[in-house]
Amino acid sequence: MSDLSARAVSRRARAAGRRPFSALVLPVSGALAWGAQLPAALASVTQPGRSAPENIHVHALPVPPVEYLPSANPVGQPIRMPATAYRRPSGHQYDWGVFNRDSGEAAGFGPVGRYGVARWAEDWSSLRGKKKGGDPFDVLKYIPLTRGGSVWISFSGESRARNWFENRPVLGAAHVADSGRFTVRNLYGADLHLGAHVRLYGELVNADAGGWRPYGYGDTYRKQLDAQQVFIEVKGHVAGAKAGFMFGRQAFLDMPAYVLYYRMSSSVPLAWNGFRAYAAWSRVRVDAWDFVGTDITPNGIFHDTEDYGTRLYGVETTWAPPDFTCMGQAGYSFLDLFYFGTKAGGGLSGVSALSFMVQAGMATRNNFGGRWHGIAGPVEFSVGGIWQGGAFRATGPDSLSRPIDAWSFSGTVGYRIPHDRFHTFVGMQADVFSGGDARRDTVGTYSQPFNPQLTYVDASLTVSESNMVDIGPEVRMTFFRSLSVMARYPLYWRDSTQAPLSRPGALQYAFHYSGAFIGMAPQATLTWQVGPHLSWAQTLSRFMTASALNRAGGGSGTYYMSSLSFRF
Repeated sequence: MSDLSARAVSRRARAAGRRPFSALVLPVSGALAWGAQLPAALASVTQPGRSAPENIHVHALPVPPVEYLPSANPVGQPIRMPATAYRRPSGHQYDWGVFNRDSGEAAGFGPVGRYGVARWAEDWSSLRGKKKGGDPFDVLKYIPLTRGGSVWISFSGESRARNWFENRPVLGAAHVADSGRFTVRNLYGADLHLGAHVRLYGELVNADAGGWRPYGYGDTYRKQLDAQQVFIEVKGHVAGAKAGFMFGRQAFLDMPAYVLYYRMSSSVPLAWNGFRAYAAWSRVRVDAWDFVGTDITPNGIFHDTEDYGTRLYGVETTWAPPDFTCMGQAGYSFLDLFYFGTKAGGGLSGVSALSFMVQAGMATRNNFGGRWHGIAGPVEFSVGGIWQGGAFRATGPDSLSRPIDAWSFSGTVGYRIPHDRFHTFVGMQADVFSGGDARRDTVGTYSQPFNPQLTYVDASLTVSESNMVDIGPEVRMTFFRSLSVMARYPLYWRDSTQAPLSRPGALQYAFHYSGAFIGMAPQATLTWQVGPHLSWAQTLSRFMTASALNRAGGGSGTYYMSSLSFRF
């Protein structure tokens, strides 16, 4: 019952000479917890001529605890959380204070919802001592192993079926037509808490793929049963901060999603081996890490090993400035400053140019950057930039080291229409990722080798974050509390015509492509949260290529993807 309707009932009751209802009403908890269960209301009414009140029980049908799967970068989410949402975090997050706002991404562990992406960052201890009758899977979320409940275990799982159809994949560079692909993956984890300061987390993965005229399948799509994550975490309070140390194979998402993400587009997510140390105060947090990659190429059950030729290391700090008021509404923001280094071999070096050749070698990139993001009343924004230094050494005994000098800028800004029943967000996204020139000794092509969120630039995964300029509007709306729509219309150019179009390797065409304009790709994603455990997303995109690219042998193409996910 809303406050307005409660006041109306109270007025009618007073007009009738009766005492008003006194009802317990819980508000729906914002943005990502749309549809919390409403308890039965208990009302007390005194009838005329009676000395004692008559108790009337009013039962309201419970609303399913439906929640949108949170995505990285809370700007433009289908439903935005209010500024005070960190006082009642969405889903089951650890208590990170102000860093729990929106999807909780600012806490450094990725977006967390009721059943979100970062399953290893969920905390289900709130079920301790409670009757588990609200959801049939709650019996698996908190299982005490000792009488006092200080030792307990929680289980999580995801099964996802995804299929694609493309009539001319990768702008014609895949050299197939009317390709249909299908993948399925399973991720199942266990989170063992040994008291308040130690926990062990393990996660298993297996995946398979098929289809007709398929292309691009590799080790990230097919995987026999293996350990996706296995780590130990020790945590406590240090110098007034909530601090922890994590060691083992683990996911890492403490970066902007357009820089580093979880490899959600394919079947086997990205995992790292090493350590991570973090500390979070009331408005400042610090994170440091040193990882080597995971080699998923060995064939067999539990055959994954460490890849010491691939490294990720760095330090990141986030500051939450004081809250403010903008246009009569609450506002807040986060400022991220970071350094991270990457070392990777093979693939696109960033030095290939007119010949459209990809030069193999080892690249070490030092990334210095920052991002400012938040909400200023009805305005939501995220702006950030990165400068890359380092060196590239091509394969071969006589190859000289070449310096790297590349950069990127990424920005999204939009307006959330106040008091709109569809939570409409209208915004603009623009990005620039520098290109190179093979005639120079310096490698000038920006590159992120470790799986940024590819859909950030293009939902059809046709182009990538290298030698790219994109700009376009976007609209996000929510219907019927469980149906959200996102539509974008980006336009793409090459930053440098002396470097190839990449995805992330250079795309091969029959003739020389000399133009800058690549094309445009209107795209839309429809997400239906069928229930708290089942979601269905469908994406449709039409990439319309420029005439210069068509003359080189490219061509327009249509992309459709359907993804059905079950989570608990």
